[in-house]
Amino acid sequence: MAEASVGRALRDGSLEGEHAAALSLKDSLACPFGAPLFSHFLRGLATNVSAGRSPARGLVLVAFDCSPSFYVDFLKGGGSSCVDSTAKWFRVLDCYSDPLGWKKHPSSSFLQGGGNGSLEELRTVFRDVKDLDKLCSLVLDLGRGLVGEGKGRFAIAIDSISTLLRHASLPSVASLISNLRAHSQVSTIFWLIHSDLHESRVCAALDYLSTMVAILEQRIENSRGEKGVLSIQHNFYGGRFHLRLKRRNGRVKILYEDFHVEQGGIKFSELSSENKLVNQTLLPKVQFNLQLSEKERIDRANTIHIYDGRRSHQEAQKDPHPTTLPAPGISEISKNMGGGKGEIHYLRDSDDEMPDSDEDPDDDLDI
Repeated sequence: MAEASVGRALRDGSLEGEHAAALSLKDSLACPFGAPLFSHFLRGLATNVSAGRSPARGLVLVAFDCSPSFYVDFLKGGGSSCVDSTAKWFRVLDCYSDPLGWKKHPSSSFLQGGGNGSLEELRTVFRDVKDLDKLCSLVLDLGRGLVGEGKGRFAIAIDSISTLLRHASLPSVASLISNLRAHSQVSTIFWLIHSDLHESRVCAALDYLSTMVAILEQRIENSRGEKGVLSIQHNFYGGRFHLRLKRRNGRVKILYEDFHVEQGGIKFSELSSENKLVNQTLLPKVQFNLQLSEKERIDRANTIHIYDGRRSHQEAQKDPHPTTLPAPGISEISKNMGGGKGEIHYLRDSDDEMPDSDEDPDDDLDI
């Protein structure tokens, strides 16, 4: 269910006028399967784009952790029916081969793609990952080169935000993602981040920019707290897929699934009955009682207020022209002070502000 929700969201993208749908995929040392799951969602999105089942007509991959040849071979190994036409809908921005421009005059075949002409047609080498403005414009140029100018849309995938954060600050990276999401031709964007390599504020900032947050976690131990060999083996080959999906009405939907890494790919399955019980016990049970008890109503009725000049609606109808009598305590105090007259002096804190300003006048008055 969670994996299908992510696949549909990446495929459908955003509506016209909205920011692009964004997925933040987070793994850690406890569950280090972010790269296989990123490749899994990349293959699914590529299949939908190539088959025309997505509003996006192109896919731009920003490669930091793996070479472009790895991703091209990976997509070809997926058995897609349109792998021969990747040049029409797929581009790779190569930030892996020479990220800092140290190999501007390469003599080896490492940067030449090993003589693979099809790879050279798909990739563009970027040699200054510290310049995020140039990186943003180049990603958009590659996307527009696939779908053209106008209303054509394309998707973006970034295989490692953690590597990008080694060369740029958090505000710069957040601005890059925000600008890509705000572009009218970007339909979907998703990325991978290794959460345990960064401070909590980094992950929180990226979560804020996301419409979906997928967290890879270890499988929960059994109810007795026993962690045997079978549990260790399960966590060695898989884990739990925890998805937080932000809806358009502001609500957040939380989904869980187990995943297992196999040689043929990633297999998702529903949570086991034991894990479901553990998840139910972890959820807080909060009850709201909006009605007062009998004792609370009696206490409220017996509460004596010092003075309240307001009257109920029924009293106002019975006596439209009432004559209010002052409280006896107040009249005695007035007589003792030499009359019932007094003055209240208001002193403005700042004479610079006009009396008819938009601010609340009570905020700047001292009595």
